[in-house]
Amino acid sequence: MVWGQTTAIRDLTQFKLLTETYLSKTFTKLQKAGIVRSVPGSSGGYELARDPETISFWDIIEAVEGPSHFFRCAEIRRNNVVVEDPSIYSAKNPCLIKVVIAEGEEQMRNYLRGKTLKWLYDSVSPDFSEGRKLDIAHWFGA
Repeated sequence: MVWGQTTAIRDLTQFKLLTETYLSKTFTKLQKAGIVRSVPGSSGGYELARDPETISFWDIIEAVEGPSHFFRCAEIRRNNVVVEDPSIYSAKNPCLIKVVIAEGEEQMRNYLRGKTLKWLYDSVSPDFSEGRKLDIAHWFGA
């Protein structure tokens, strides 16, 4: 997608060889999160709803995957046959594995919050020749 330009789902399916069903569901989630907006009409499609410098990788991941944590602690400590009183395992005494993974997840989130669509464009744009950039713009009807 290019800032200020609409892109049709069918164009994206051909460009990235993804199914229309998958992209439609994904763009519905992105729209609900305020990342893209739908533009009706024969030349409509989707466009970015915010400036690319305000849309982070984490915004996109959270919109598509949801806000849940990747690691879900099953509290298997309570099944430890060596411990006589499993009630000692509580929120006051959290599982250290859960704590470490939660801290790692937060570091990952913060890193991804710092990488925006503008950053991505600025990073990959120099790798493309002017001719390739025109080819891509032409593909999407710009």
